[in-house]
Amino acid sequence: MQAQTFVFFGLAGSGKGTQVEFLMDFLKKRDSLECVHVSTGNEYRKLIESGSYAGTLVKESITQGVLQPRFLTDTIFINVLISSLTPIKHLLTDGYPRTVEQSKSLEEMMKFFKRDIIKIIYIKISDEEAIKRNLLRGRHDDTKEGMAKRVEEFNNNVVPSMNYFKGKEGYEIYTINGEQSREDVFKDIIKKLGFS
Repeated sequence: MQAQTFVFFGLAGSGKGTQVEFLMDFLKKRDSLECVHVSTGNEYRKLIESGSYAGTLVKESITQGVLQPRFLTDTIFINVLISSLTPIKHLLTDGYPRTVEQSKSLEEMMKFFKRDIIKIIYIKISDEEAIKRNLLRGRHDDTKEGMAKRVEEFNNNVVPSMNYFKGKEGYEIYTINGEQSREDVFKDIIKKLGFS
């Protein structure tokens, strides 16, 4: 059984994190292989909770809806791969890449780690739905202004970073309607990936 690589894209509030969890549970039962999950959002939250100086600076910029510096996101991401990834572990990522530059870095990392088939899962929801869901979530960085900025950021930077992989050998993009129930979203993912 070959370990696989899944890269999740979607606006904040699209349910990426939930779907990653669902897919990890599914893969563990199906393959008995371990999964490495890299969520830059979770890693940044850990950094903020650590109370370090870097964490304080990250918290400030998140509140303003600003993207974190590329070097920091790249470092956080690659550190998890270096410490955890092996040829017999599935890799699931969400929150990275978020710019075309990071997409180029990811491409290099995947070559280095000998991952030649990358399945990109794009959970698509409308901007309005994302704003509505995030305001209901009520996290400290989910203000109306912050959300509007994140939506704009997503459309201007993250979508092009995903489109960078279109037509590239070894990369396949699967677009999923994220405005269904969580269970139906997952059913669609499994179907599109050819697992059902």
